[in-house]
Amino acid sequence: MTRNHDLAPETLAAQALGFVDPENKALVPPVHHATTFERPPGGISGPGFSYSRNDNPSYTQVESLLQRLEGGVDALVMASGMSAVTAPFLALAPGDHVVVQNVMYWGVRRWLKTFATRWGLEVQFVDAHDLDELRAAMRPGKTKLVWVETPANPLWGIVDLAAASEIAHAAGARLAVDSTVATPVLTRPLEHGADLVMHSATKFLNGHSDVLAGALVTAAKDDYWERIEQVRRDLGTVMGPQEAWLLLRGMRTLHIRVRKACENAQAIAEAMDRHPKVSHVLYPGLPDHPGHEVAKRQMVGGYSGILSIRVAGGMEASLAAMRRMTVFHSATSLGGTESLAEHRASTEGPGTPVPDDLIRLAVGIEHTQDLIDDLTQALDG
Repeated sequence: MTRNHDLAPETLAAQALGFVDPENKALVPPVHHATTFERPPGGISGPGFSYSRNDNPSYTQVESLLQRLEGGVDALVMASGMSAVTAPFLALAPGDHVVVQNVMYWGVRRWLKTFATRWGLEVQFVDAHDLDELRAAMRPGKTKLVWVETPANPLWGIVDLAAASEIAHAAGARLAVDSTVATPVLTRPLEHGADLVMHSATKFLNGHSDVLAGALVTAAKDDYWERIEQVRRDLGTVMGPQEAWLLLRGMRTLHIRVRKACENAQAIAEAMDRHPKVSHVLYPGLPDHPGHEVAKRQMVGGYSGILSIRVAGGMEASLAAMRRMTVFHSATSLGGTESLAEHRASTEGPGTPVPDDLIRLAVGIEHTQDLIDDLTQALDG
């Protein structure tokens, strides 16, 4: 399938690792709907495929591409981002101590505070941007996993991945990184010392708002990775072959979509930073963002296609601005071709750390000025 190991990531993605069907020379992979595959004579399992809860050719095509893009040694695709998030925790043992970033995607935080703690994990939330606080949370021999997200939803803080990996490894723990927003186009966490990378592939990797998917990439095929594979197999958190095909289709345009979204988000952030009715712009591409210097070191080619603004006048003013938007759609998710706006505090509900004047802007690939004009008129009323 792979023609040249020296090809640029853009080429690898656009050509799906140079796929050409060996039988009919098709340039687009087929969808393998089969759930079961013939075994060798004698019925003994061997190399190859046996049952789609274990593996399927449609999974391996997209896994191979993601593995190459992230620079890992193996990858797994799963039924959703949440199934990809939970698998590394479920591969641990009750009583293990995990350290988790306190501002992160709310669905992960909620799962950790409910299911994971009831199941027996000891979960400690920290400000992972504060390296001294992260270091103080480590319990050598007890801490098994450090989980960070960068940029972190929805305040877009930046975690220093090289420093975080050193801290985790010094305590004998692994570092897992939710890199959904950065994508391998902007950041490759394994190159900064991370052990595991997670993507909600529903977002930028797919990029068309038509697939639920998750993915994990590992730096090592060890016993921990084998347990993660077992979680996927035994819990049945596999994706369907049609979804895997759509995910691979979306990843062919990953680089041009991410770069256009970054370009749009940077322009919007700069425009909103000058708007009198915006009190704060949260975007690592702005020089006054507290994580800007770290982002410059570990993000290449842009600072993501998503930002948040805080509206002067509080919750009512922010909701009023959202009601006046006509180009931005009021909807959950991010990473699609269309731009979305969401009042995150309302979505997350009681206990959220999100300010009630905050609007999250998931920027798409539309014309830049159309997006700026829409936000401007919505804020001006």
